[in-house]
Amino acid sequence: MKKIDSGIKNLIFDLGGVIIDLSIDDTLQSFSRLSGKDISAIRQLYQTAPEFLTYEIGGMTDAEFRKFINQHCATPGSDEAIDQTWNGMLRGLPKIKLDLILSLKDRYNVLLLSNTNAIHLKYINEVMLSAIPGSLPLLDDYFHRAYYSHVMNKRKPHTDIFEEVLAESKLNPAETLFLDDNHDNIVGAGKVGIHTALVDTPDYILNYFHEA
Repeated sequence: MKKIDSGIKNLIFDLGGVIIDLSIDDTLQSFSRLSGKDISAIRQLYQTAPEFLTYEIGGMTDAEFRKFINQHCATPGSDEAIDQTWNGMLRGLPKIKLDLILSLKDRYNVLLLSNTNAIHLKYINEVMLSAIPGSLPLLDDYFHRAYYSHVMNKRKPHTDIFEEVLAESKLNPAETLFLDDNHDNIVGAGKVGIHTALVDTPDYILNYFHEA
């Protein structure tokens, strides 16, 4: 557990790998089985095809993204089958983390900044949250403000997304802590003067804020 600087007034959380349990490999394995392609080929496609990043910044519609997946991963043609496979990387949304976020809202200005997409966000709101007894209706409800890459048309680790969040929410970077599981994103936030913490274990934020 790390003691939080007394000057911190704002907390910005990443979503996948920080709040939501994430396994991108589960989705890649599913695409490999559906397509008959070797997992290494699927992984290379995921890492190099620009369409994945384009979709993440709102540059493709859901239908265009599904068409891309069908063409390159030979998945079954239904939207439901593609969405189910794509959402397979979202492994769990622990209630204890949601409760932590709500408790932190009493003491801090709490924000979310996520590289995500419309299919994932819909699944989180309509399936994952609805499966948690007593959960709030929408992910946005857990934060004072939620920012999503596909809505903002920009993504981490580029500094412009951090600058937009700071400007719109009127945050002083010296009073702001950003938590993310991606090293490049941490570097991007640091470039604009935001304090950072690299999330390197599934329970990191539970331990970090244990006595916050």
